[in-house]
Amino acid sequence: MIVSKIHPHPCSHLILKTTFLLLLLSLANNAESLHFNFTKFQTKELKDIHFQGDATPFNDSLSLTKVDGQGFSLPNSVGRASYSKPVQLWNKDSGEVTDFTAGFSFVIKANDTKRKFGDGISFFIAPFESDIPANSTGGYLALFSPENANDSSQTNPIVAVEFDSYDNPWDPSSNHIGINVNSIISISNVTWNSSIKDGRVANAWVSFNSITTMLGVFLTYNGTPYTGQSTQNQLQYPVDMKNVLPEKVRVGFSAATGVSFETHNILSWSFTSRLEIKEKGNTGLWIGLCVGFGILICGLLAIWFILKRRAAKRMEEEEYDDSIDGEFGETGPKRFTYRELNYATNNFSEEGKLGQGGFGGVYRGLLTESKTEVAVKRISKGSTQGKKEYVSEVKIISRLRHRNLVQLIGWCHTKGEFLLVYEFLPNGSLDNHLFGGRPTLTWAVRYRIALGLASSLLYLHEEWEQCVVHRDIKSSNVMLDSNFNAKLGDFGLARLADHESGLQTTMLAGTMGYMAPECVTTGRASKESDVYSFGMVALEICCGRKPVIRNAIPSQVSLVEWVWDLYGKGQIFEAADMKLSEEFDERQMESLMVTGLWCCHPDPIFRPNIKQVVSVLNFEAPLPTLPSELPRPMYFAPSFNINSTSYTSSTTTRSTQDQFQYSSSNYVSDSSTSPGPSRPFIFSEDNVFVADKSEMLHSYKKSRVKSIENECMSSICDVKW
Repeated sequence: MIVSKIHPHPCSHLILKTTFLLLLLSLANNAESLHFNFTKFQTKELKDIHFQGDATPFNDSLSLTKVDGQGFSLPNSVGRASYSKPVQLWNKDSGEVTDFTAGFSFVIKANDTKRKFGDGISFFIAPFESDIPANSTGGYLALFSPENANDSSQTNPIVAVEFDSYDNPWDPSSNHIGINVNSIISISNVTWNSSIKDGRVANAWVSFNSITTMLGVFLTYNGTPYTGQSTQNQLQYPVDMKNVLPEKVRVGFSAATGVSFETHNILSWSFTSRLEIKEKGNTGLWIGLCVGFGILICGLLAIWFILKRRAAKRMEEEEYDDSIDGEFGETGPKRFTYRELNYATNNFSEEGKLGQGGFGGVYRGLLTESKTEVAVKRISKGSTQGKKEYVSEVKIISRLRHRNLVQLIGWCHTKGEFLLVYEFLPNGSLDNHLFGGRPTLTWAVRYRIALGLASSLLYLHEEWEQCVVHRDIKSSNVMLDSNFNAKLGDFGLARLADHESGLQTTMLAGTMGYMAPECVTTGRASKESDVYSFGMVALEICCGRKPVIRNAIPSQVSLVEWVWDLYGKGQIFEAADMKLSEEFDERQMESLMVTGLWCCHPDPIFRPNIKQVVSVLNFEAPLPTLPSELPRPMYFAPSFNINSTSYTSSTTTRSTQDQFQYSSSNYVSDSSTSPGPSRPFIFSEDNVFVADKSEMLHSYKKSRVKSIENECMSSICDVKW
């Protein structure tokens, strides 16, 4: 449905067009116009329809009279359906009357062609407050009551075009088209060869010319085009609208049944009116000139302002591009032109789109010179955070070299476009294979992927010249090459840090579900939070499900809680991905699943470092014995570096940095013994007290740099994870 007011054309940004438009505005007459077009009647169209009596929506049409559940008409029914807003018919100041045209299609169909049927429909124009008169069933067509049906005075002002299907005493024939003014008796009529028996669709047009005052109507049927040569089913008669009706009127349809009945359905309706309002004297001309001149000045100022802003923005972008070039320096990857990448991706075709990220899309491309397939990441225009990630990614990943990291081939930034060019990895991302309906990855492939991901993280955390905290490790950022080797990508959130001091950032970043709990409460990322994310991916690889499934049963909503519960019951293999059909190496499955839980410990000081993870997964170190229940610390604090503690494995006891002793029954947190914040107490297997609260806190402080030492006590808080 289209409903619109017609207004003067908006000012163009070109001065010539603006001047020409203002000339038209100053000389043209004012006009109030209305147009709507209902091609069918669905929910959005029905808000503009006013129903009265038995009229109701029915199968994308307007049913004007009552029908039963099977669509058969019922006797003694009246109904109206009209446009819900008033229509300006004429203007009292100027005396001008509107021209209008109404086009509509309808169906009148008899239930039983062997019996008499009736009574017909009408297109009417009446005062806006008009309502259905009492006792207006049958031949009165919901327009008149019997008392004033033949009164052509102003007691019941109405103009109607009737399509009458029943022979009443006042009618010329059983089927006719008539024009009615204030009376049920038509002042002009023509015989109508109706389609009531076969239910064909009729198309009618009603028009009014304000100069000739002629009200005209003609009608055709689908499959019978109008030729203009026949006078059949067409009629016209002069009507003085201004003397019959008020300024604002209601337009619509009415219908009625009596002892004989039929269905009455309006299928479509369009209406257009245009009321010219001529101003007296030269007042309108002067007003038009003044308004036009004001608009011209505003338009010129707007053009100047827009051009100035564009120039400033272009200069700012060029300066920004130059500053980025300075930051990148002599990086290994190649700088591409926008034209090269636009051509390589076929103008960033949607058919070649590989995926959509938070800051832009990734497109498949083919470099012309080298015939190399690439993946091009296009940062969304206007994304400030996306630009920051672009700079971060080029500066960091361009300096990294590892077989399990996605290779950055090149980059491009110009005129607000920021593009990154990566090697193309044909097997896509890990999450698509775990959850996306692709063929199931075998366990051998899955375990190799986990080892590859751990190897890439070891390189980032420990083996490169600086520590790289990735901050967004998740299965969708683990890409797979043609041999299903893992390659970690998307370094947009990555940050550099010294190996000793760690990362100092307070901006919350990452993906919920993979983000370590302390990141949520403190906003601080670290190597420990990367390890947490790795643990979550490890559990996904083992279990074939996402970190959180909101519509699962309560005990299985959280992946970590579910697997930890099964671990405590000695039933950890029940969490294995059912798609594997129990075809996996049990030792590897246990190793990866327990390591995943270890990495996902809610307290960062109890997580392994990535060296320990690699050692355990390569069976160079034993598995830890974790608590039988998922620990629930009552606080979070910045990470501490513990130099001499221990953890117990299923076979031996090791001493190493950043390792803790676990027992399924004696990991506790005590806040009742003394006021103030507390850390967990650690007990040996025979419940011998190892360190009291003050000793542990003293140990933590000694291992911290001075700037973080002052922050320790203020960061400890009673927040449940």
